[in-house]
Amino acid sequence: MTPAGSRLPGRLMRFPVYGEGVILSEDVLLLLLNDSTGKAAVDTTRLDLALAGGVLLDLATLGRVDVTGPDEQVKKGRLVVRDARPAEDEVLDEALRRIAAMGPKKPESVLPKLSKGLRQALLERLTGRGILRAQEGRVLGIFPTHSWPAIDSDHERQVRASLHDVLVVGRTPAAREAALVSLLQAIDQVPKVLGDVGIPARELRRRAKEVSEGGFADDAIRKAVQAVNAAMTAAIVSAATVAAISGS
Repeated sequence: MTPAGSRLPGRLMRFPVYGEGVILSEDVLLLLLNDSTGKAAVDTTRLDLALAGGVLLDLATLGRVDVTGPDEQVKKGRLVVRDARPAEDEVLDEALRRIAAMGPKKPESVLPKLSKGLRQALLERLTGRGILRAQEGRVLGIFPTHSWPAIDSDHERQVRASLHDVLVVGRTPAAREAALVSLLQAIDQVPKVLGDVGIPARELRRRAKEVSEGGFADDAIRKAVQAVNAAMTAAIVSAATVAAISGS
């Protein structure tokens, strides 16, 4: 079994507390879908940004992408491809292709482009694995609706249990757990995902912030997490501003 935080060239990193082959974005999606209704517990803007952020963090963990530093030919703070080899995952490989085609860009410019079609692709994958089921309905008998209730919640329960251990019990997180916490923290969903654990939401947010800022031994991964979190925040603020102007 590969120790948490190590790298396997050319393939996804594996951690003992996660299912084989499950990428971060799938974990985020499962945590933010209501198992019974199959509806997202957060608005689509934040959901899609978190899914795109998960893709970027998986690629950064694999060493495929990175954020440029001060002494490089490309301007500092740009997302670049360091290794164009396939990641052996169709979702990650498509994201890698898009990033390469865009060229060096600020992460906040990349996330919205990576989010296009991503949620649907992940829903179809999870449905194909028998974790979710696609369900169609109609509102008022006229407007079509789509939802994805859970069929098999075993993996999701394992993920929630690991987050509980980290944020409630206080266990030191593995790198992947810290990355997942950082994504949920960036869209302010940690208290909702954990539910009633006997700790105030404000304290859970504080603990999540500590994990997000200090849960990575690898400097490159820490830099990527900071960039993704900042990009998600900027994109959320921008979307809120546009919505406010449109509604005024």
